[in-house]
Amino acid sequence: MITSTRRVSPDKSEVRIAFSLEDTADVKDVADIPQTLPDLEQRLQPVPPCVSLRESVQVHKEHCRMAREFHQVKHEIAAIEDRKRQLLAELVEDEKVAMEIARLEEEFLRLTEENRTLMTVHNECAQQLERLCLPNQTRQDSS
Repeated sequence: MITSTRRVSPDKSEVRIAFSLEDTADVKDVADIPQTLPDLEQRLQPVPPCVSLRESVQVHKEHCRMAREFHQVKHEIAAIEDRKRQLLAELVEDEKVAMEIARLEEEFLRLTEENRTLMTVHNECAQQLERLCLPNQTRQDSS
């Protein structure tokens, strides 16, 4: 264990730094961690650790883990936003279909009513024609 104590200025308290070079298990793992994530902003990229300080290596590992999580969440958000856009487009299409169905229903009701009216008029005209033709037929039969 190496310990260093420094006083930055006479009016400041001492700063003590301690580290060990004996346990290098964390240091070996740093080489296995990718140094950059391509989609991550430069300001969010993990800074390489000071390999002689275990705490620095641990902070670096934690930063890399958080950067990977951030990267994953960012991609999940993008996928969810794409799905949202897709669903909104489907909703707009469904609303257009619903409006067309409502228009067709209105048209059907209007045409059905018009058909009833025309059938009534047709029946009335047929009865009227029948009434007009009967006296003529009786006159022709009697002559």
